[in-house]
Amino acid sequence: MLYSMTGFGYALKETPQMTISAEVKSINSKYFDLFMRSPRNFPAERDIELRNILKDTLQRGKVTAFLEIQYKDATKQNAHINSELLKGYFFQLKALAEELQTPTQDIFRVAALMPEVVAQDSAKAEFTEEEWQIIQATFQEALQKCEAFRAQEGAVLGQTFVDCVAQIGFLLTQVEEFDAPRLAYIRQKVEARAKELLGDEGFDKNRFEQEMVYYIEKLDITEEKIRLKNHLDYFLKTMQGKDASGRKLNFMTQEIGREINTIGSKANDATVQRLVVEMKDELEKVKEQLANIL
Repeated sequence: MLYSMTGFGYALKETPQMTISAEVKSINSKYFDLFMRSPRNFPAERDIELRNILKDTLQRGKVTAFLEIQYKDATKQNAHINSELLKGYFFQLKALAEELQTPTQDIFRVAALMPEVVAQDSAKAEFTEEEWQIIQATFQEALQKCEAFRAQEGAVLGQTFVDCVAQIGFLLTQVEEFDAPRLAYIRQKVEARAKELLGDEGFDKNRFEQEMVYYIEKLDITEEKIRLKNHLDYFLKTMQGKDASGRKLNFMTQEIGREINTIGSKANDATVQRLVVEMKDELEKVKEQLANIL
């Protein structure tokens, strides 16, 4: 099963004592890159525990997670005024008001309402086991929704891969149709050219047949066609397996691309090379979307 690295999940839990909200979102990244914001005074060991859960579950991607806790009992909130930030807002607003020649009597009130001037500790340094279970369950719910989002996006991308691989397979059948006439045409063309240069009397039929066998072997793409078909089948099989991963599938696209390139270089035929270009185009679509797969 394929999972996209793009996901989003949100959960909200109300209890008689507090309101808990959690949000987890992720986008594609080569490694696991986490930014997590938890409440003030949130216990460090609990924060690490949640971070480990995120890493174990999501594995890879640029992940942003938020956890907020608001107590309904106002006595449990501890307000902090950022005096330096308040002063900065006040003097900047006052200077701007004087420059614009507008009243300054409400400057302090406006400055006090600016973002992050007043901060409140929205978490205790310690939780009861019951409180922690509720917080953890809310966070896990957001994470599960993010994981479900990833699975849904992965299914959509998976269908894209199926369509592209099917198109490459169809183009390969067309290459096979042109392959036999291609070799016959090359043989006829070379023989006619040899007779033109040597004349009928100087043309050695046996020697020509020996040389043609060697020449045709260089242009033969039978093995490449077989390997390409096997790679396409294995790609689809791997994609539907339990151990499907973006890295593994990416390695397989390299093998597919290698066979397509070899067919193009050995074909010596405009029609086959046109089909090869179309196969490369479909393969590039797969490679682009694989960057989003876990």
